[in-house]
Amino acid sequence: MPRVKLLLLTSVLAAISIAQNPMDFMSPEIKRVGMKLACLCGSCRNSVGDCSMLACGYAFPARQKIKQLQTMGASDQNIVGRFVKEQGKKALAEPEAEGFGLLGWLMPGFAMALGLIALLVYVKRFQNPAAAAEDKLLAPEQLAAYESTAARELERMDS
Repeated sequence: MPRVKLLLLTSVLAAISIAQNPMDFMSPEIKRVGMKLACLCGSCRNSVGDCSMLACGYAFPARQKIKQLQTMGASDQNIVGRFVKEQGKKALAEPEAEGFGLLGWLMPGFAMALGLIALLVYVKRFQNPAAAAEDKLLAPEQLAAYESTAARELERMDS
């Protein structure tokens, strides 16, 4: 009897493991469109195309919708436009290169240029410390006055 139970349990487990959802395996076409869309599940910062969460509450249905729209013959731009129409601009994985979104594309370049300018100013400022030290040297007559005062103070301390 225990053998029959074990055989029955093994059969049930085998049947369950065979019945997998084909959407778990993403096609390159779905991934291409999904990379343009942000995953809005709230738990990750990935795109729909590379969200690796199992049974993600947003990416999984979005992939199904992308597949459905692709089988109906919709182009990539139409599919992305449909998601933007439903979800707003937050559905996009990358900001648009116009208006305020253009600032998101330009800021890294501005930050690098500002950092390079700051580095050049720093290097130029401390490039020749010997010349700056020469500017601070005392004239020979001032130096002689300090040396005579120091000699008198030393004599006074010794006596």
